[in-house]
Amino acid sequence: MRTYGSSQGITLDGLPPLSPPKTPITIHLWQDSGHLARYGILAFRGNGTANAPPENLFVYLHIKSPQMSAETLQQPQPVKNKPKWLRVKLPTGKKYTQLRGLVDKYDLHTICTSGSCPNMGECWGEGTATFMILGNICTRSCGFCGVKTGRPEQIDWSEPEKVARSIKIMGIKHAVITSVDRDDLKDMGSIIWAETVKAIRRMNPDTTLETLIPDFQGIHTHLDRIVAVGPEVVSHNMETVKRLTREVRIQAKYERSLEVLRYLSEQGVNRTKSGIMLGLGEREEEVIATLEDLRKAHVDVVTIGQYLQPSKKHLPVKEFILPEQFKKYEELGLQMGFRHVESGALVRSSYKAHKHIH
Repeated sequence: MRTYGSSQGITLDGLPPLSPPKTPITIHLWQDSGHLARYGILAFRGNGTANAPPENLFVYLHIKSPQMSAETLQQPQPVKNKPKWLRVKLPTGKKYTQLRGLVDKYDLHTICTSGSCPNMGECWGEGTATFMILGNICTRSCGFCGVKTGRPEQIDWSEPEKVARSIKIMGIKHAVITSVDRDDLKDMGSIIWAETVKAIRRMNPDTTLETLIPDFQGIHTHLDRIVAVGPEVVSHNMETVKRLTREVRIQAKYERSLEVLRYLSEQGVNRTKSGIMLGLGEREEEVIATLEDLRKAHVDVVTIGQYLQPSKKHLPVKEFILPEQFKKYEELGLQMGFRHVESGALVRSSYKAHKHIH
């Protein structure tokens, strides 16, 4: 934001220059100003009240992109302090330390670390993890995600065996596999996806699997590779409501994601699953509409969690959703017919994933 002002005053649309006040001032936001909607003006008053024009004004003109309006200023502003129900313990314990060592030893990428997951301590402490394949650099630049954006490295064709071997060493009974988007590849990474599932099946025949996949741009050929290897659960996240999709998931499309989930269900996938985040400025009716859209697409499982800003460069948190509201969405989802609804501030798409195969 840039501020324009000088001792010589300011001229707006032919108005006479406004001189700075000679006496101490009180700052008010004068929403009745005729220029507010166009310029976003903060009026500095020497007298008057917040509801009546003063006799003398000194105006600072704030230029923003997009320009402020009265409607924008009335929208929820980013919040700073996390409420007590979002406090989590630092990851510790023997199992967590052991799993951390395996991830480092085999140069594996987990969404637990790259995505700044608040459940990392709990999940890793239980000896479970979500593995991220196809590297840790994504071709997309979603405003909510902590994974790096840029030009990905070359494919590591030994990665399927690495993941399968680690699952065997850790004795995992239910594994979640996810990946970055690889729009740079002709097959968008779907071949590595299929090979990873096959490798896990060969080395861990008793392990059940969830594959949390990207949209593969909705191309059925790529989706068919996932269907063919038969994971118990295939998941693809909507992330947010329809109105906010363009801002939150810049290169994604709301309807395309719904179509991906619908197609997977039509192809006979055992369980389909999706997840959304709250706290980005969505309204209750929009959340309910998204849940209804997911049921119409025959989705079986839905997860609902609180969005947490990975860094200051990412989209701000507009609201911390109350636990009571999460409970309300859980009850509504079950009434709609979802088999499982995981709804809570710290819920993420792979949280308690082992329950979702039934």
